[in-house]
Amino acid sequence: MPSTVIQSFKYHAPKRQLLIVFRSGRRYVYEDVPEETYEELRRSFSKGEFFNERIRERFSFRRVDD
Repeated sequence: MPSTVIQSFKYHAPKRQLLIVFRSGRRYVYEDVPEETYEELRRSFSKGEFFNERIRERFSFRRVDD
């Protein structure tokens, strides 16, 4: 199901980094995210709900500017 909040996301396994691009255009990299969490996000029905419950405020992050 397409997300109304998250435009796209990509995982970099060697660094355990999760890049999330929001519909607003803002991009964030979440650090030290287990691959299992990425896989659960990928399989989740509601990406936004999963993000809010399992990623947001649980992992350190930084905003990525173009």
